[in-house]
Amino acid sequence: MKSLRLLSILFVSSVFILSSCGGSADGENNTTDSTAGEFIKQKNDGNVFADLQILQYEIPGFDKLSLQQKKLVYYLYEAGLSGRDIIWDQNYRHNLAIRNALENIYANYEGDKSSVEWNNFEVYLKRVWFSNGIHHHYSMDKFIPQFSRDYFETLLKETNTELDAEIVDIMFDPEADKKRVSLDASKDLILSSATNFYGPDVTEEDVDAFYADRMANAGKHPVEFGLNSQLVKNENGEIVENVWKVGGMYNDAIVEVVKWLKLAQGVAENKAQGDALGLLIKYYETGDLQTWSEFNIAWSQATKGDIDYIQGFVEVYGDPKGMRGSYESIVQVNDFEASARMKVLADNAQWFEDNSPIMDEHKKPNVVGVSYKVVNVAGESGDASPATPIGVNLPNSNWIRAEHGSKSVSLGNIVQAYNEAGGDGILDEFAHDKEEIDRAKKYGKIGSKMHTAMHEVIGHASGRINDGIGTPKETLKNYSSTLEEARADLVALYFLLDEKLVDLGLIESTDVGRAEYDDYIRNGMMVQLRRLEPGADIEEAHMRNRQLVASWAFEKGQPDNVIEKVQRDGKTYFEIHDYQKLRTIFGDLLKEIQRIKSEGDYEAGKALVENYGVKVDQDLHKEVLDRAEKLGIPPYNGFVNPILTPVMDDNGEITDIEISQPNSFPEQMLNYSERYGFLSK
Repeated sequence: MKSLRLLSILFVSSVFILSSCGGSADGENNTTDSTAGEFIKQKNDGNVFADLQILQYEIPGFDKLSLQQKKLVYYLYEAGLSGRDIIWDQNYRHNLAIRNALENIYANYEGDKSSVEWNNFEVYLKRVWFSNGIHHHYSMDKFIPQFSRDYFETLLKETNTELDAEIVDIMFDPEADKKRVSLDASKDLILSSATNFYGPDVTEEDVDAFYADRMANAGKHPVEFGLNSQLVKNENGEIVENVWKVGGMYNDAIVEVVKWLKLAQGVAENKAQGDALGLLIKYYETGDLQTWSEFNIAWSQATKGDIDYIQGFVEVYGDPKGMRGSYESIVQVNDFEASARMKVLADNAQWFEDNSPIMDEHKKPNVVGVSYKVVNVAGESGDASPATPIGVNLPNSNWIRAEHGSKSVSLGNIVQAYNEAGGDGILDEFAHDKEEIDRAKKYGKIGSKMHTAMHEVIGHASGRINDGIGTPKETLKNYSSTLEEARADLVALYFLLDEKLVDLGLIESTDVGRAEYDDYIRNGMMVQLRRLEPGADIEEAHMRNRQLVASWAFEKGQPDNVIEKVQRDGKTYFEIHDYQKLRTIFGDLLKEIQRIKSEGDYEAGKALVENYGVKVDQDLHKEVLDRAEKLGIPPYNGFVNPILTPVMDDNGEITDIEISQPNSFPEQMLNYSERYGFLSK
């Protein structure tokens, strides 16, 4: 096995930056953007490779925890990693077989490792590790190996590695299973997506028909249909669910998850926390979605204590139908000082709802139980690793949020890692003038933090659906996620320019809002296009959301020149001339998107997304790619996890938990496959 040398490590507060290159974070799922081209395909320099950079993070405050709390963190950490194989299989049916083959070659090949072909093999393997499979974690496009098939066949032979010829064919065929998640409404969303949430012959019509009666008769408290199962046709051609539970699909991994969750329950900080863990265990053991609802209610109410977690089949972005949950785990330690500051925002959630520009009939008369904390991540797995969100608001069930409340968290040490890893290159290149750059440097970080907090706390928690209207997943279908992210962004944007934030002591000046407006328009109109290959449409929900908001605002502001498209020295810039009018435009769009969600207006939602969020100005895209490529900044960041190791006494009792860092990204990935490969051994 070959271990890669880390680049020079710069210690910055609570994060380790593993390279001198960086990109600034943006958006809810803060993996920074990319450019395409030969640089991306070939670069492989320590922990910077392809379009990616690997960082480390520390766990501030861990040393101040009691032994019981440290044990709780450790058990939750192990539970999360025990389910790691699940996300690989969910993402694509051949991922585990491909990973096993690639890792066996990497560990056992004794030939020439200085060749271009071997370098390209290493890059491919690292990209597969980073994305938990052979499709890009963000664009969903399949990676095509930059080494030849003949070379790969030689590697297989020389390391005695077995891999079915059919799978090898797929790896090298650009057209085979080319998109993990397709949101192209002109095609069957299921048949055009390679995700393993559905059997190979299941159609979109099959899915709709299977759940139609269930959803129609669900009442006011529906379960999250399809969240924890694969939908397939049996030998008789009947549609059935393969449920992910103990004794069902993914049994071997889920048994290990449950083992560690039971240990965690035994050291819970309080009864509410322990009861919630008990329901999560019951859910894994039975696969019962009603129990999942009960767990989410209990979890949302368990707000006392310093340790918390996200665990289960949670977010549905990996399903083109927005139903099935990807396995995810995030273990969290409270950041006490930062959480105390942000509690102010949560305590005033009703004021923001009452003063929102949406229709009165779409406002919640009583915003229930919004809790917001800044936390420090202690370990991530599944869909949250190596690429991680920076903010999370759960549960996703609308009726639970409305009746019982929700939890919003900002991942403090992750946000800081992105900020410290970022440089000024992108800002200097795409900002219109020195005034915009100076404002961003002074207020940009706090603006980004406030946007994330408001997106999660008052954004996702706001608004209500009209009586008799189904859930957004039912009514808005494949556009639901994009419209919800746009709605939450718009809530944050609208209030970022409000003096209320100054009065609450959350920001020192509304210039914070202006800096965030600059960044949002700059990113939505140009910068995020670096993530796309030339000629591509936008398919990822968050990217669609940002372009939708920015391009709609640009168009609606044209009569008053609110945002000007500036050409200078052969380069394009976007300059905001009137921030207050832009705020009004954001409010108008928020009002319309809330109406669409509240009334279940599919056609209006589709028109918004398709007309403003999908198509790309190809001339501008080419310009952005050319300008970004010259900067040489890795566009996406991800993380290795710290290593938690129990210290034992002579009786085998845990006396402490030690923290260390992995030597390299490949070392951690190989270790994870060895220790937690419960579905691939």
